[in-house]
Amino acid sequence: MPKSVYSDLAPEAIGPYSQAVISGGFVFVSGQLPFTPANEDLPETIEAEVHQSLTNIKHILEACGSSLEKVVRVGIFLTNLADFGRANEVYASFFKKPYPARVTVQVSALPKGARVEIDAIAEV
Repeated sequence: MPKSVYSDLAPEAIGPYSQAVISGGFVFVSGQLPFTPANEDLPETIEAEVHQSLTNIKHILEACGSSLEKVVRVGIFLTNLADFGRANEVYASFFKKPYPARVTVQVSALPKGARVEIDAIAEV
């Protein structure tokens, strides 16, 4: 049976969903917006937004008994694909070879005016 996991080091879900769910030996981390647990204002740069979203994922994975090193897939959703290169620079500081599989897409909008949302799947 799937198990819902919560970390108080990442912001609460803004809807009816879990921060992460463990099932079948994997942890599925819901899309993370670039907010702190205190839901402060959005960071000013895309680099800071990507950093905060990935930091949230890191904390959630640790609450699941996993880590960034066990991530097998990442999804990045950007409101402006022109930010791709700057997002990649920050991303590369969180992940090392062999890199997870990844998809990056441009979306028309994200909740709360964010410019990025990132989700992940990792082994437990």
